[in-house]
Amino acid sequence: MAQLGLERTLDPSWVEELFEEHRGRQYQRELLFSTVVDIVALVALGLRPSIHAAARARQDLHVSLTALYDKLNRTEPALGRALVQQSAERLAPVVEQFRSGQASICPGYRVRIVDGNCLAPSDKRLKPLRKVRSAALPGRSLVVYDPDLMLVTDVLPSEDGHAGERALMAELIPTARPGDLWIGDRAFCTFRFLAAWTEQGCAFLVREHSANARFTFSDPPRKRGESESGPVFEHWVHCTGPDGSSIRLRRIELHLRKPTEDGDTIISIMTNLPEQLSAAEIADLYRRRWTIESMFQKLESVLASEISTLGYPRAALFSFCVATLAYNVLSMLQAAVEAKHSIEPRSPAELSLYFVATEVRAIHAGMMIAVPAQQWAPWRELPVREFCRLLLRLASNVHPATLRKTVRGPKQRVKRNKVPPSIAGAHVSTARLLDHRRRTP
Repeated sequence: MAQLGLERTLDPSWVEELFEEHRGRQYQRELLFSTVVDIVALVALGLRPSIHAAARARQDLHVSLTALYDKLNRTEPALGRALVQQSAERLAPVVEQFRSGQASICPGYRVRIVDGNCLAPSDKRLKPLRKVRSAALPGRSLVVYDPDLMLVTDVLPSEDGHAGERALMAELIPTARPGDLWIGDRAFCTFRFLAAWTEQGCAFLVREHSANARFTFSDPPRKRGESESGPVFEHWVHCTGPDGSSIRLRRIELHLRKPTEDGDTIISIMTNLPEQLSAAEIADLYRRRWTIESMFQKLESVLASEISTLGYPRAALFSFCVATLAYNVLSMLQAAVEAKHSIEPRSPAELSLYFVATEVRAIHAGMMIAVPAQQWAPWRELPVREFCRLLLRLASNVHPATLRKTVRGPKQRVKRNKVPPSIAGAHVSTARLLDHRRRTP
């Protein structure tokens, strides 16, 4: 199933067309762009430990490793973004078939959750970094996530690791379409963004930032119900721009029974959603923003989205985009298995992408020996319905119990006293401590 998903998503003819459309100043001769994508995808899925190992395993690579790395280091960020955007468009009709009976988290809207992601520091292999003591950040990106389909629909990469989220968001605003519902944190609470979404016929749900936008209260907050986290209050406000224009918004206050990690007891949410959605429903809807944080965690722990040896920003960002594409493929497999075995998404019986990826890694190499790569070509252009039927037929052989997510109880917070470095750094024998515990009544 994973190989079928990759074949459909990374059809070489389609990848080459995408390269010609978004290549910028790049060109290709002996080394095709589709070959580079295939090599990075093997590393992203964990099928090969490194770019070097993945390249050495290919018999059709007729260029040097230096040429391959040079190609990676010069890959335009626009190519990685287009790869994510258009591959998500190819997978979306398939996932929609599997999740057709699933209720949307906000009926009537296409939900888009946006958040920033900073790539982990890279190794200091590049000459300019060898004498730098600070962490070297290879890049940053804004990611747009569809929580209903569980697909990443867009990635806006930036080579500047210190690029601000608001500066990057200005490039994403034109992609908004009427009927979208954008959910974001306080970094996107500016009059410029809120007004632009309103003009484009979009709804939004963002956390209030007191310094980025000016608000005038029309009436005092009134209690509108209870949510799982605490009581909810609501009132109307006017958000005023630099030119004096203003937009009328609903301001939702969620009074938390338990403070956040930052010590906040009140979360204020700004929205232009209609009054048909109650304040409590909007507060619960904003809590769904954590799904993109869960996706980032899976990208980091399940897939090789951040390769520390890739120090050049363009190579690191392209690797992140390919890992995002691989996440979408695994998400499609998850949707197929859950649809076939009638598993409710986001339930305790939900599949774990970690176990799905582990299963793929364990089987893939042997399968590709038994079924050579050239025999997969006829399956790339199957119509959507036939492709879905094929995946469901294969999904009937999956045992969901072996791939089910492990649900743990609530984490217990244990307050620990500070320990002096002289004691914390001391050595102890585990065997002696265990023996002492057994002997102590």
